[in-house]
Amino acid sequence: MIHYRKTLAAILFVFIASSCAWGQNGANSPFTRYGFGQLADQSLGGNKAMGGIGIGLRDGAQINVSNPASYTAVDSLTFLFEVGFTMQNANLSDGTTKMNAKNSSFDYMAMQFRLFNKMGMSLGFLPYSNVGYSFSTTEEHPAQSIWDDPMTTTRSYSGDGGLHQAFIGVGYKLFPDLSIGVNASYLFGNFTHQVAANFSDANIYPLKRTYYAEISDIKLDFGAQYTLPLSKKEKLTIGATYSLGKDLNAINAYISEQKLSGSSILTDSVRHISKAFQLPHTFGVGATYNYDSKLTAGAEFLLQKFGDIRFFGKEGQLADRMKCAVGVQYLPNPIGRNFFERVRYRAGAYYSKPYVKVNGQEAAHEYGISAGVAVPITSQWGWLQSSILNISGEWVKIDPKTDGVLTENYLRLSIGLTFNECWFRKLKVR
Repeated sequence: MIHYRKTLAAILFVFIASSCAWGQNGANSPFTRYGFGQLADQSLGGNKAMGGIGIGLRDGAQINVSNPASYTAVDSLTFLFEVGFTMQNANLSDGTTKMNAKNSSFDYMAMQFRLFNKMGMSLGFLPYSNVGYSFSTTEEHPAQSIWDDPMTTTRSYSGDGGLHQAFIGVGYKLFPDLSIGVNASYLFGNFTHQVAANFSDANIYPLKRTYYAEISDIKLDFGAQYTLPLSKKEKLTIGATYSLGKDLNAINAYISEQKLSGSSILTDSVRHISKAFQLPHTFGVGATYNYDSKLTAGAEFLLQKFGDIRFFGKEGQLADRMKCAVGVQYLPNPIGRNFFERVRYRAGAYYSKPYVKVNGQEAAHEYGISAGVAVPITSQWGWLQSSILNISGEWVKIDPKTDGVLTENYLRLSIGLTFNECWFRKLKVR
C-alpha cells in the first residue's frame, strides 16, 4: 500500500507540474510561422533515442503511443505511468548573423494497463505542435526626390501558442500474433501570429496585423501490428498506422490596427467560425526485428498529406511531409544481476522533408541523430520488474533549400521516467 501511495503521489505531482508547464513553449524557430508550427512526433522516452521509431515497436515495459496496437503488449499485472521533459539549445544562422536560444518544456504524460483479457488501454496528454518565434527585418528606401529623406521600414514578426491532445486508446489482440488499436484524441489549442511595421517617417503611422486561430476537435488514429516468429529466438513485428484526415472546428480572426497619436485605431477586423483548417491523412509503415529480447532494430516510413489540406481557408499553402527513421536498442541481459547488463543502450537517426513552404517553394530538409540509455530503477519486486529512467540526446539540423531561410541546429536533452507497478498482483497470506 505504501508503494502505491508513492506512485499516486508522483502522479499527482506531475499533474500539478503539467498545469504549470503546459503553457511553456518548446519552439524557437522562425519556421513555426508557417502551418500549425513545429510538429511533435508521437514519441515517448522509449522511442526518442531510437530515431523516434514506434510503428513496429512492441515492448510491454514501455508505453508506445505511435501505434495503439502495441498496447496489447502490456501484461495483466502491470500498470505503467510515464512523464517526459525536454531541454533544448537552438543555434540559428542566416550566414552572417547568428542567434542562440534555450528553453525547456513539459512534453507528455501517459499511462497504460491491461483493461480486459486481450485488451490494453492507454491515456494521457501529448503535444501536437508548437509555435514560438520573434524576429525583425529592416528595409532601406532611398529618397524619391531631393525634397524627401531616405526612409527605413522595420517589420517585427512574432508568434506563440500551439496545439495539444488529450487521448485515450485501446489495443485488442485479434489473434496471438495480430493486434489492432485506435487512439481517440481531443485536439485543442490556439496560436497567434503578429506583424508590426514601423517607419522612420513620422508622417506614416505604425501598422500591426494579427492572425489568430483557436482549434478544438476530435482526432482519430488507427494501428495494427503482426508479429512473425522467425526462430526460437527471433521475431519480426510489422506495423501500420493511419490517421484520419478531416475538417477541424475552428475560430479564426484577422485584426488590423493603426497607431495614431499614441492610440490604436482598429482599421479592419474579421472573425470566422468555420472549417478553415484540416488535418491531413497520414500513413505509416514500420518493421522491427528482435533477437532473444536483447537486440531490437527497426525502420519506418511516415507520410502526412499536408499538401491536400486547407489552411486559413486556402489550399496549396503546405507540402506533404515525409519521414524515414531507423533505430536500434541493445539490452545485454534482461535478467542479469549486474546493473549495467540491464541498461538499454539506444541509437537512431531520421530524415524528414517538412511540410513548410516559403514563397511557394520547398523550405528545408531536416536531419537528426539520437542516442540514449534506459536505466532500470529497482522496485519492490527487484530486477523482475523495474521502473525506467530514459535519457536521450538528439542533434537536429534544418537545412534550407531556398534563399532567405535560416539554418537551424538543435541540441535536445530528453528525460522520461516510466513507473512500472504491480497494481493487479494478488498476494497470498499464509
